[in-house]
Amino acid sequence: MDHSRLSTIATAITGPVRRARNWLMGSRGRTTTDASLRQGERPEQLKQENDRLRRELKRLSDFLDTSSDVVWETDDRLTITSSDSELQLPANHIGLKLAEALGVNPLSSQRWMDYLQNLASRRPFRAFELSVRQADGCEAWLEINGNPTFARGRFQGYRGTYRNVTQRKLYEAQIAFLASHDPLTKLANRAQFHDLAARSLVSSGRHDGIAVLCLDLDGFKGVNDTLGHGLGDLLLLSVADRLRSCADPTDVVARLGGDEFAILRADTTGPDDVCRLAERILASISEPYVLDDHRVVIGISIGINVASRSKTKIDSLIKNADVALYQSKADGRGTYRVFHNEMNTRLQERRAIEADLRAALQLRQFELYYQPIVNIASKQIVAFEALLRWNHPQKGVVSPATFIPVAEETGLIVPIGDWVLQQACRDAASWSHHIKVAVNLSPVQFKCGSLEMSVTRALAGASLHGSRLELEITESILLQDEEITRGILNKLRVLGVQIAIDDFGTGYSALSYLRNFPLDKIKIDQSFVQDLNQSASAAAIVKAISELGKALDMTIVAEGVETAEQLTILGDQRCTEAQGYYIARPQPAGKLMQMLNDLSAVA
Repeated sequence: MDHSRLSTIATAITGPVRRARNWLMGSRGRTTTDASLRQGERPEQLKQENDRLRRELKRLSDFLDTSSDVVWETDDRLTITSSDSELQLPANHIGLKLAEALGVNPLSSQRWMDYLQNLASRRPFRAFELSVRQADGCEAWLEINGNPTFARGRFQGYRGTYRNVTQRKLYEAQIAFLASHDPLTKLANRAQFHDLAARSLVSSGRHDGIAVLCLDLDGFKGVNDTLGHGLGDLLLLSVADRLRSCADPTDVVARLGGDEFAILRADTTGPDDVCRLAERILASISEPYVLDDHRVVIGISIGINVASRSKTKIDSLIKNADVALYQSKADGRGTYRVFHNEMNTRLQERRAIEADLRAALQLRQFELYYQPIVNIASKQIVAFEALLRWNHPQKGVVSPATFIPVAEETGLIVPIGDWVLQQACRDAASWSHHIKVAVNLSPVQFKCGSLEMSVTRALAGASLHGSRLELEITESILLQDEEITRGILNKLRVLGVQIAIDDFGTGYSALSYLRNFPLDKIKIDQSFVQDLNQSASAAAIVKAISELGKALDMTIVAEGVETAEQLTILGDQRCTEAQGYYIARPQPAGKLMQMLNDLSAVA
């Protein structure tokens, strides 16, 4: 508070109360007046009444000493009155009006106008709140109560109290802020973003266009899981700062929850304007972060909806941006997509697949097909790779390329993967003991934390030795936390299970993976095999991988063999094993015996 100003008003209005209290306290020990005696009251009664009065005066004095309220009083001209010698007023003034004492222009706010109308009508008022600007520029708040006083029907002035409620107002402001803002980043929260977007739809601007960008961080969960939530929070703060710097001052940047953000551009010229914003965000967010000596790299996916302010509703404005975000993720992440109506059709199809997929396992609609892997030199089958097929009752056979991504996004791949492991082990138990079964693992299965238990349960349930099971993993699994990944692979190796790295050559193909992780097989991606006839570089890559595998004592498997010429070249390049349509197409388990007989006849 402005101490000089509040001191002025406090001393001005507490003088009468101080004098009243002194008079009251000074009356202790006095006897009743002669007038009372003349009314016939007995001394005992008067003594009891005196004692009661002293107790009441003591309570009043204690209240005045401890109360935080300041008492004020005015005359009939609403001027604060006092004859206290401590009152410091200008020499040519005998009183100070309340508004002047507080240094407030009564016409500056509607609150003061209402308050003055109350005074003009001589009505009492309660809890009138007034902000006061202090000398240091800070704001203070007062809560004022007042009652009019009358004598013989004539207005005498006001008496009341006021108190400093600045701390309470600060708490209220803090609660209001937290109700509409994210407590970590201080950005608008989901409710505030929705409210501001709704207001923007009914407001006017230079242009009719309005845009919403929904943003989702790529790879944030990995940072939280490996480096901890504390560093994850630091990353979110850095992302929020970068989003603010990319957006215009008039844009609303919000954190919707977790690693989801949104931006509202309430006045836009069209998609080109918003796409430029999205490109700035993609470039900024992908720059490395240095957090507590850790170098972190993440990406971001963006969905954009640009609509006409006069032709859209709030729900569709935000929902369509979210649909575009889903399309951005489906297209490989790290990019942006602008909403168009066809996206809704694809989303409905995806949701239908998800709903049917949830029932497919229970309804036994899945089936395993097996493709043989042969030793190139002996032409003998050494393993079968299990391939999942979904027999949809209305759509027929659904391609794994269609339903596996949905299963991974929804987490359904975990129970489906468990079923594949169990069924593949049961089928393999009926084969010749020298033939193994290969099962592909999803990165989601690998991260769920129960993979070792699932493999153990599948082997035990089929009474199958671990050496007859191969697990195929992708390079993306090896990109996860190295120590945890190595620990899981080592535990699987203890069971006798072999580990193969699939689609080698299409990802990072880092040699450190081959050296640092317990791997048994390298499967060369079919794109290199299919180019063997036309590309010398493809043949050179296959030869280099084969020689590398031999040096590391690993088996080299070539995928996608479609011609006899390709198989011959692979043998010349010292590949160990091969699979592909030239050798045999995938078949259900019931037809494997015939396949074994056919391949034995060819060999």
